[in-house]
Amino acid sequence: MNEIIKQIEEEQLKAEVPQFRVGDTVRVHAKIKEGEKERIQVFEGVVLKKQGGSNRATFTVRKNSNGVGVEKTWPLHSPSVEKVVVVRAGKVRRAKLNYLRGRIGKRAKVKERVR
Repeated sequence: MNEIIKQIEEEQLKAEVPQFRVGDTVRVHAKIKEGEKERIQVFEGVVLKKQGGSNRATFTVRKNSNGVGVEKTWPLHSPSVEKVVVVRAGKVRRAKLNYLRGRIGKRAKVKERVR
C-alpha cells in the first residue's frame, strides 16, 4: 500500500480501542447530532461480528426492541462512537453470530463466559 495512504490512516486511529469480543453484550455510547445540538445515545445489545482491520474495522451490535430485531454497524475508530462498555462476556465458538437473527426469546441468548 502507498506510504501516504498508510500515514493518513494511522492519524485517524483512536489511541485507546475498546476491548470486546464477538458474543459480548455491550453498551455503545454514540454521538447523535440533531440540528445544532449533540447528544449521546446508548445502544445495548450482543456483538454479532467484528470485521476489517486498521481504521476500516467495524462491529455490528444486535438488540431486540419491542419484539423487532435491530442491528447497527459502527466503525471502531469513528469519532461518533464515544465509548463501548462490556456489560456481559459471552461464550461463543464462532466469529460471526448470524444464526441469532432467526431466533427469538431464550433461544436468542448467548451463554455467559466465566472469567
